[in-house]
Amino acid sequence: QVQLVESGGGSVQAGGSLRLSCAASGRTFSRSHMGWFRQAPGQEREFVAAISWSTGTTLYADSVKGRFTISRDNAKNTVYLQMNSLKPEDTAVYYCAADPPPTNWGRVMTLDAYQYWGQGAQVTVSS
Repeated sequence: QVQLVESGGGSVQAGGSLRLSCAASGRTFSRSHMGWFRQAPGQEREFVAAISWSTGTTLYADSVKGRFTISRDNAKNTVYLQMNSLKPEDTAVYYCAADPPPTNWGRVMTLDAYQYWGQGAQVTVSS
């Protein structure tokens, strides 16, 4: 069982930065692929970024590539999403998710690859 708690959301002006954190409980975190998704009002939840458990390989949605950075600290059971050069279209509720063993890197961009989800953190970017 893995429990995920996001923090670090808030409001910022366009061009600003925020860092989201996701603290995980459970013994499988270090062997879990981790992902970030977001959901804007009236829209479907969409993939943002993922990081592998073994090599630290990362993957990003085209819309955030070059602006967002996902990282993890297995000693702290925490995954981060550093968001720079924020745009109003980045406004959404951001969710972290865990894909515990047996993992499947080939599916990390899909919702159903993940077994555990956090409660979400609101990010609002004003123009």
